[in-house]
Amino acid sequence: MLVYLAEYLTQFYTGFNVFSYLTFRAILGLLTALLFSLWWGPKLIERLQLLQIGQVVRNDGPESHFSKRGTPTMGGLLILAAVFLSVLLWGDLSSQYVWVMLFVLGSFGLIGFIDDYRKVVRKDTKGLIARWKYLWQSVAALVVAIYLYAFAQNPGETQLVVPFFKDVMPQLGLVFIVLAYFTIVGSSNAVNLTDGLDGLAIMPTVMVAAAFALIAYLSGHAQFASYLHIPHLPGSGELVIVCTAIVGAGLGFLWFNTYPAQVFMGDVGSLSLGAALGAMAVLVRQEILLVIMGGVFVMETVSVILQVGSFKLRGQRIFRMAPIHHHYELKGWPEPRVIVRFWIISIFLVLLGLATLKLR
Repeated sequence: MLVYLAEYLTQFYTGFNVFSYLTFRAILGLLTALLFSLWWGPKLIERLQLLQIGQVVRNDGPESHFSKRGTPTMGGLLILAAVFLSVLLWGDLSSQYVWVMLFVLGSFGLIGFIDDYRKVVRKDTKGLIARWKYLWQSVAALVVAIYLYAFAQNPGETQLVVPFFKDVMPQLGLVFIVLAYFTIVGSSNAVNLTDGLDGLAIMPTVMVAAAFALIAYLSGHAQFASYLHIPHLPGSGELVIVCTAIVGAGLGFLWFNTYPAQVFMGDVGSLSLGAALGAMAVLVRQEILLVIMGGVFVMETVSVILQVGSFKLRGQRIFRMAPIHHHYELKGWPEPRVIVRFWIISIFLVLLGLATLKLR
């Protein structure tokens, strides 16, 4: 909203024109979310402790996690508050891209909040029943997918971009809705599965969001989009504000979530952030690129699918425990080693994904 104030003030002082630059607002958005997180973080943690909103640890999990019982959770509220504040201050609120992202963050955050509430207040380790969680995730994702398809204004908004091939961008038609749905719901649950160690999920999320900030900027610029053979999506540059806000909020949260964690994000954070990454991929037409850059999330999800499938079909487990980060814990890796090595893998995959923009 400060964009409109700056636009009005330019008639009195032309220096306010600087707020019209997307890159400048992106930097301010990142700093706003970061500083707000650092300021409000201790207050939120103290409040969660007073309310006795502590982490519930399953008895069948790794024994090293039993000591984490009672650590404040639902810290994702800090991330969401910082992102919403930053985007509302520095984003162009006339952009549909901004409102789609805020809807995704808010709706999936609400689902995660209900799940966390049942776990920490009602002391139900299962939280929100899986079928209800999936139902409401599906409703929110379908609302977004159908809206984007119904109100697409140019062919580029419903094309599929295939990495490494500059001329392979087929029109999806109604398949767009199906792909968007699975991308958003799948990404939401993938990040949720990854959020099992201190800082493990938030740093890859920050990296992927930063990469999408660059892609959104390039997609919104006609010349850059043409040069890189990606769809030109007018107005998509405003996604940069959302992405950098997530980066800032994520780094601020990591200050308190780094090992040993003072607070966990809970489902209110992991479900909403995962869905946000999926929605970003859909909006800039880079669903396949999300699979590459978010390879850590994919790896965690696949490990669960393989574990469950193997146990049901053969009665045997592939991993000592799934998701796969628990497997390495049970092999004797200290938690910080697992976390940092997964971060390194994530950095590599994000750089690989960005490289595909040029290797066509």
